[in-house]
Amino acid sequence: MPKLVRIPTPLRKLTHGDDTVEVVGATIGEVFSELETRYPGIKERLLDEQGEVRRFVNVYVNEEDIRFLDGQKTALKDGAEISIIPAIAGG
Repeated sequence: MPKLVRIPTPLRKLTHGDDTVEVVGATIGEVFSELETRYPGIKERLLDEQGEVRRFVNVYVNEEDIRFLDGQKTALKDGAEISIIPAIAGG
């Protein structure tokens, strides 16, 4: 069973307007690579030059922040829901 990635509005231009995408990756890192293969340029919006998730990007697996799990090595079960949420600054 595939996993579902929720794409935030600012990245939907890269996914041709799709707000959700089905993927088969077994880890968050594999999902990022799969997204990059299908939607070139998306990975650079998610990861910094060192390959780490950017500070202003939050990634959740079934509502749990991957920073408190195993980062990009976080294993994904069938049917997992991945949410990519850019941080919003206010003032």
